[in-house]
Amino acid sequence: MNIGSTTLIGQVATQGVEAGDAARILALRKALQLQQQQAQAMLQAVPQPPRAELPLATEGPLGTRLNVLA
Repeated sequence: MNIGSTTLIGQVATQGVEAGDAARILALRKALQLQQQQAQAMLQAVPQPPRAELPLATEGPLGTRLNVLA
């Protein structure tokens, strides 16, 4: 949902909320957007695993049915 600051202030004003509350809501929204951008940047910085398929083990109790990487 993308609401411009003037639209948000208008909606808040029509609901009977004080101007101070509207300013706090806008500050909170900007802080959340900044955190979202930072989280997305951190997730994009994580290296991707190799695309090559790893072979399954052919013998032994582990790795013969499910290939698990730690």
